[in-house]
Amino acid sequence: MITNMSSVREDVAAMGKTMTVFLGSVAAISLLVGGIGVMNIMLVSVTERTREIGVRMATGARRRDILLQFIIEALSVSAIGGAIGVILGLGAAALASWAGLSVGYSFGPVLLAFACAFATGLIFGFLPARKASRLLPAVALSSE
Repeated sequence: MITNMSSVREDVAAMGKTMTVFLGSVAAISLLVGGIGVMNIMLVSVTERTREIGVRMATGARRRDILLQFIIEALSVSAIGGAIGVILGLGAAALASWAGLSVGYSFGPVLLAFACAFATGLIFGFLPARKASRLLPAVALSSE
């Protein structure tokens, strides 16, 4: 089999594109699963804290205050998850470097990881936050 450099370059470029699509798909699925996890945590939090929400609303908290409280909590959970992911990723890169593999570090992907974590928290935390902010104080106080 005779090959020339241009066909080798095309093959390498095609493999790179395939790998990019594959890794992008894995990342998208991971974000979706992580987002569903954040949403479930926040929905459980709203359910368990219904009386607290009712007391806050009965003592003057506005819907916006309740909404912001739960959005901030969802963002906090996502930020902690993003930080853990970045630390584990940098640790894996350091381990690969220690094993003799060539590893490059860049600030852009780290920033993108944090941005994706925050966006996931904001998007998937909105529904539970909205549910909490729409509770009626009388109904929330009477629940147990």
